[in-house]
Amino acid sequence: MTTHIPASIPEGLAAGQVIPYLGPAVLGLEGSTAVPSAPETLVEMITAKVTVPHKIRKNLTAAGQYIENFKHRKTLVSLLKEAFSGKPEPTGLHGYLASLPLPLIVDAWYDATMAEALAGRSDFGQVQGVSRAEYLADWVHYFRADGTPAEAGEAAQWATLLYKPLGSIAPASNFILSDSDYVEVLTEIDIQTPIPERVKELRAGRNFLFLGCRFRNQLERTYARQIMKRSSDRHWAVLPDEPTRNEARFLAEQKIERIDMPLADFVGQLLASEVALPAIAEVA
Repeated sequence: MTTHIPASIPEGLAAGQVIPYLGPAVLGLEGSTAVPSAPETLVEMITAKVTVPHKIRKNLTAAGQYIENFKHRKTLVSLLKEAFSGKPEPTGLHGYLASLPLPLIVDAWYDATMAEALAGRSDFGQVQGVSRAEYLADWVHYFRADGTPAEAGEAAQWATLLYKPLGSIAPASNFILSDSDYVEVLTEIDIQTPIPERVKELRAGRNFLFLGCRFRNQLERTYARQIMKRSSDRHWAVLPDEPTRNEARFLAEQKIERIDMPLADFVGQLLASEVALPAIAEVA
C-alpha cells in the first residue's frame, strides 16, 4: 500500500505503458453527474420504474434479469437508455487521458464519457461487449471514432482503442447487465473467448491502473482478472476505503499495489504531474 503517486505511473501513462481501467466512480470526480455513477444508483433508478421483488431490489444483475424475464429484454434496454441519456460531461481526468498516447483504455461502465473526451480525435475506435441475448453469434462489436460500425481488423490501425467490456450507451446501446448476460460471458472468459484479440495484444507486458473501481464481488474481480491476464506483474488501484477480505486477497493475488488516498486527491496529483514529473519523482 502507498499513499502517494509512484513516479512510474504518470511516466508510464505518458509513455503508453500504463493502461487506465476506469470504474463508475470516476464520473463523480467533479460533483454531480448526468448519469448514474455507481451500481447502487443505477439499480435504484431502474427499480423505481419497474416493480421487482424486494429481496433483489438492490441487486443490479438480479433486478435486470427479473425485468428481462417478466417485462422483456427491450424493457430493460429502454430503462438503461433512459438512465444514461444525459449528456456526457468529461472530467479533467477524462480530458487528460484523451490527450495521452495510450494504446488502450478500459472503461467498465455504461456511460459514453470517455468516448466524448476522445471525440476530438479521429485516430481512436471502440470495442464493446454485447449481450448474447441480442447478438447470439457475437461477443463484441467495433466502432470507429464517428460511431459507425467497424471490422475487428481495423482496430490495429487505431492509435487508441477504447475497450468497453460491459457495453455502452453509445453509439449502439449495448449492455451486459443481467444475470444471463454475465453467465454467457463467464462460461467462456476463463479461456479468454470474450476478450477481443486486439486487447490481448495491447495488454501484453503493460501495467494496469484501476481508478474508480472496487473489487467487492466476484463479477468485478473476474472481469478485472481476465482483462489483465498475461499483462505485467505490477499494477495499481486507488482504494481509499479499507478493502474487504476478498478485495485484499485479490489485490495480493494479482500484484496490485493499493494507493490509499481519495480518488480526487490522486487525480489532482496526477494532473499536476503532467507538468511536474520531477517533483513527483522526488516524493516517490
